Amino acid sequence: MLATNTASQGNIALMRNAFAALSRRDIAAAAEFLSPDFIINLAGVPHQMRGRRTWRRNSEAFFNSFPDIQIETQDMFAADDKVAVRLRFTGTHTGEFLGNQPTGKRVDYQSYELYRIADGKIAEEWICSDMLTILTQIGAFPARHLMLMWLAGYRVWFAAGVGLLAGVISTLMLSSIAA
Repeated sequence: MLATNTASQGNIALMRNAFAALSRRDIAAAAEFLSPDFIINLAGVPHQMRGRRTWRRNSEAFFNSFPDIQIETQDMFAADDKVAVRLRFTGTHTGEFLGNQPTGKRVDYQSYELYRIADGKIAEEWICSDMLTILTQIGAFPARHLMLMWLAGYRVWFAAGVGLLAGVISTLMLSSIAA
C-alpha cells in the first residue's frame, strides 16, 4: 500500500511539474515529460494521435489561439499508474481556433483529463474538454442553438411522458369497459 501511495505521489509531482512548464509556455520543457511514443486520445476524435511532435503542434496551435490563456489545476489525484486532472482555462480568443477567426472574446471552460504514467514519463492522455462551451463563448456555436438543443431534449421527454400517460388512460378505460 505504501509503495503504491508513494508511486501515486510521484506521478502527481510529475504532472504538476509538466503543467508548471506548460503554464510558463515552455512547450519544449513540457514535452520532455512525455514518452517518445506518447499517445493522445481526444474526446470526439475517432483516432489516436501519437508522438511528442504532434503534442507540441497541438499545444502551439492552442497557445496561438489564446496567447493569454491561464491554466488552473483545480483537482489532481492518482491511483496506480493513472493521474486524473480537472483544469480550468481562461483567456482571450485572439488567434484562429479550429477554423474560427479571432473574436477577442473571453473564454472560461473546463477540461477533464486522465494520464497514464510509465517509466517516469507521461505515456498517454485522454482529454475531455468542454468544447461546446468554448465554441459558444467565441461565437462559433450560437448560444440560442444551445438553448434550442436543451429545449428539444425536454420536448422528447415531455412527448414520451404524454404518450405513456395516454397509454395508461387508454388501458384503464378499455379495462373498465370490458368489465
